[in-house]
Amino acid sequence: MRRVLFLFLDGVGLGSDDPTVNPVAAAELPTLRGLIDGKPLTASTGRYSNGRGHLIPTDARLGVPGQPQSATGQAAILTGVNAPARLGEHYGPRPDQRVRDILDEASLFARLNQAGLPSYFCNAYPQGYFDRIKQGKRGLSAVPYAATVGGQALLTADAMRAGTALSANFTGEGWRTQLGYTDIPDYTLEEAGARWWEIAQPYRFVFFEHWLTDRLGHYRDMAGAVKNFQRIDRFVAGLLAAADWENTLLIISSDHGNIEDCTVRLHTENPALTLLYGAQSSRIAPRIRGLDDFASVIENFLQL
Repeated sequence: MRRVLFLFLDGVGLGSDDPTVNPVAAAELPTLRGLIDGKPLTASTGRYSNGRGHLIPTDARLGVPGQPQSATGQAAILTGVNAPARLGEHYGPRPDQRVRDILDEASLFARLNQAGLPSYFCNAYPQGYFDRIKQGKRGLSAVPYAATVGGQALLTADAMRAGTALSANFTGEGWRTQLGYTDIPDYTLEEAGARWWEIAQPYRFVFFEHWLTDRLGHYRDMAGAVKNFQRIDRFVAGLLAAADWENTLLIISSDHGNIEDCTVRLHTENPALTLLYGAQSSRIAPRIRGLDDFASVIENFLQL
């Protein structure tokens, strides 16, 4: 059975090779760089393929001047609609009604579910998140909104306890040490990667959002960003060891640049980082140029 796993890393572009500026260049990333023969995950590598792994500089501007933003970038990924062009601007961080209209119209989660190809957004949220939404103190970002358009209720601590969801920091450590959820599973990073594969089994499309990359970029936290990328690398190592790659396509991508330049607090105009690995990746890689290309290649791979 064909399956797509999408690991979304918020705010990761392809930056310089300078390890004093770019934590992606500074971090030890044996797993991620191993997918592309040890090449750096930077702009200097450019588009690269070894027939197995593929690095794709991905256009986040989509023909619209200015700094790409989360709401329109994520909407483009999850609909195939060039959201910045439709709005005439990059917009974010959270969707306004214009962006919600695009997600209502073309959410990939909804299209796949309606076609009998079950999709799943596997992030869980603590109770405080739902409380703030109910109190009107925050709104849904584009990814959870798109999932709810597809008919999925957002996952809670109960799903964490059942092992059918992951926390945004992979292991659940923050839930236990900061939020008081002492009864949820305690994963290593590698175990969390393998758990993602187990979670994915009933589904054809599984999306996992890691937002800490964008936050660290805004704080210009170089040391924290290096450590976090090394955590991501170990998570992916656990996934790679567990999964069946004959029928599974892994997409690792982002919505805009940010963390790859820790000299600034704002988003960059760099191409977004995309890595492909797994089934039919050599056929699919040439079809990805911009953020609005993902939805169609996913549907094609899943034979919608």
